[in-house]
Amino acid sequence: MSRRGRAPFKPRAGFQKPVKVEDGVSKALLKQGRKSGQLNLSNRNLTTVPDTVWRINLDVPEEGKTVSLDDADDRWWEQTDLVKLILASNKLQEISEDIRQLPALSVLDIHDNQLVSLPQALGELQNLQRLNLSHNKLTQLPDDLFNLKNLQFLHLEHNEMTELNENIGDLIHVEDLNLSNNKLTSLPTSLGSLRRLKTLNVSNNNLKELPYTIGILKDIRMLDATHNKLTEVPEELGDMTSLEQLYLRHNQITRLPVMRSCATLKELHAGNNRITEISPEHLKHFGLMSVLDLRDNKISELHEDIMLLKNLQRLDLTNNDLSNLPYKLGTMTTLKSLVLDGNPMRSIRRDILNRGTMGLMKYLRSRIEEEPSSQDATDSGAAPSASIADIGRTAAVAGKTFDYSGKKATEVPATLWEPAKESEVEAVNFSKNLLTEVPPNLILLSKTVVDVNLGLNKITSLPVEMQMMTRLTHLDLRGNALSTIPSEFSTMEHMREINISYSRFKELPHVIYTWSKLENILASDNQIEVIDVAGLRKLPMIATLDLQNNNIMQVPPELGTIESLRSLQLAGNAFRNPRPAILAKGTPALLAYLKDRIPTN
Repeated sequence: MSRRGRAPFKPRAGFQKPVKVEDGVSKALLKQGRKSGQLNLSNRNLTTVPDTVWRINLDVPEEGKTVSLDDADDRWWEQTDLVKLILASNKLQEISEDIRQLPALSVLDIHDNQLVSLPQALGELQNLQRLNLSHNKLTQLPDDLFNLKNLQFLHLEHNEMTELNENIGDLIHVEDLNLSNNKLTSLPTSLGSLRRLKTLNVSNNNLKELPYTIGILKDIRMLDATHNKLTEVPEELGDMTSLEQLYLRHNQITRLPVMRSCATLKELHAGNNRITEISPEHLKHFGLMSVLDLRDNKISELHEDIMLLKNLQRLDLTNNDLSNLPYKLGTMTTLKSLVLDGNPMRSIRRDILNRGTMGLMKYLRSRIEEEPSSQDATDSGAAPSASIADIGRTAAVAGKTFDYSGKKATEVPATLWEPAKESEVEAVNFSKNLLTEVPPNLILLSKTVVDVNLGLNKITSLPVEMQMMTRLTHLDLRGNALSTIPSEFSTMEHMREINISYSRFKELPHVIYTWSKLENILASDNQIEVIDVAGLRKLPMIATLDLQNNNIMQVPPELGTIESLRSLQLAGNAFRNPRPAILAKGTPALLAYLKDRIPTN
């Protein structure tokens, strides 16, 4: 057939029209950026930023030269100033001073490049609120950067900074500051000027001390100084009235300050130090503490005032110098995880320690001398007192707690639900009963409840309707007949801890990998066969993974790359490597061992 007689060309399905590109950035992308005010140029192998990006709001675009006034789609003169620019994961070695031509920027993300310096013009972006410079090769910051008075978010982790400019104190609106994984040996006292700071991460540096001015930071909720060279912590740390999470692991600290004003402190991670004592003076200020990590220290005595920690859920005393424990520890009904491996216990046999938290707690309770019976107390004229076994076994809707645990009941009385709803309870405890299903009325509390304990029952499945409980942060399902969790539970996006120990799971339920805020997975004593590293990588905050006493045949070396893990428990499985001697060295050594076994190309 002649060329003239051919039918017109029709693109086949999936055919894409070639995109016009200027300096590595398509015109269509620039046009979209003018309309939306946002431009994402991440993962494009850029070695320099094209001039067209810096001039995106200055130059008349090609389409503007022929546009009709009637064409509403191409009114380039109504363009939006660029407010968000993402240049992450490229190969940029520098940023041009021309960045000053984008004065409206409020978000600038240049992380994961090869930057060795920054332009002074960065300080002219007075609208900038979020600046991510992490994972580069920066050794210092330009002086003008400290003119950014509206900056709220500054991430500088994984660079090569050896010192921090004293002018950092000029960034008075910063709320989130990450300086981790640098080479800092000290922090300036001007840090105390950052009065709005809520999160401060200085982990993985070479810090020998923290500035005393840190106590001025009354709004800080999370402070992470893990993996440094600290020998002491300033007493002023105890003045941080909003502190909720404190990470001091892997330092050389010999004593902790008394947290006299830290009434909101919920988590203290001080493992891998040289601490010799946690005194009653310390403990009396830990009223809200839920996680106390003191592993790998030199503590020789646990004081009975540990009972003051009414909210304690996890206590890690691995590898200390403890020879005994206060028996009253066994009555702490909130305690879900008690780890004591590596202590020279003389008063408790090794086989009892190996029973796990539940077995150990039961043993400690059995050692408490029996309280006088109610009848004896009445005969003697004294007021009757409840026995240890009766503590907390009265059905109660008090304050924000609905406690109906230890009743050996097959259902929760209907008369309790309305008071629970009216009280807007936040914590529900139905553990140690004979429930075969989740009480249907539990959904009535979905708008307020954040902590649900259904442990030690006979529940075989979870109702899909529980997906309505979107506020949940803690879910305890241990000791049931469960083998799966519905995928619909992905709505529980605030979940921080899940306990499925002593159940029938053959794998970690896939839905938990959708909970991006998940920190603790307690899944010991199941039938789990495989560790899903790809799934765990979706959990950026995962800190505890307990897979003891399962059927795991192989530990993938890639597990060692999950840097957020602070407690990895794998004892009691069928694998040969890592050997027990490696497991006994603790989590950091175990992760390093696994990472070293990753095959190299």
